[in-house]
Amino acid sequence: MSLLIAKLRAHLQNLYDANPYVTFLQMSIDELSEAQVCLSMPIVREHTNLFGVAHGGALASLADTAMGVACATTGKKVLTIDMNINYIRSATVNTRIQAIGRVIHNGNHTLVAEAEILDEAGQLLAKSRGTFFAAGYFLEESEATS
Repeated sequence: MSLLIAKLRAHLQNLYDANPYVTFLQMSIDELSEAQVCLSMPIVREHTNLFGVAHGGALASLADTAMGVACATTGKKVLTIDMNINYIRSATVNTRIQAIGRVIHNGNHTLVAEAEILDEAGQLLAKSRGTFFAAGYFLEESEATS
């Protein structure tokens, strides 16, 4: 892991640990590399809909966060401009799901990322794509190299 990625990982972990919505959904950063991240989240009763499966909003939040963190590994602070999501299968309560976010375009002003949400067996639950606005940088060049 490069020094920049190590510093960003620590910074992002602190940032997301302080985020009340991410904390409520119990998301955690499992793996992080440049332009890619793996997050996980348990599906608990509070994350379910009337049918007892994961609420689409909970899955969309995980996908958006995975794509945003993947973008953040480039060192850029990003804001979601738009995103879409396709729901493939239901996520059941008392399971742990995983989102893999990847940057597929890293421009000066916008980034495009994708996320796949998988169940414990590795089956695809949802697929998402988003466009993000680069609103600045996390670490100044001097901080990244020190």
